[in-house]
Amino acid sequence: MTKPFAPKRHLPTSPFKAPVTAPPKQFAVGDQVTHDMYGLGRVIGVEEGIAALVDFGSAQQRILSPYSKMTKL
Repeated sequence: MTKPFAPKRHLPTSPFKAPVTAPPKQFAVGDQVTHDMYGLGRVIGVEEGIAALVDFGSAQQRILSPYSKMTKL
């Protein structure tokens, strides 16, 4: 059994700068969004930190976090 990937922690004594991490994207019910593959849609449900249910008109899709292909308009 393998362990899930975890990023290495930054050592305080390292001569290199600590990596910058962006805050996770958050969506609320009613937000209008665009998705690289599905196009324009509206958020109709949210599972905090897990997924968002989005109505794209022709279909509803459950988009998983970190929402790399989805942006809020």
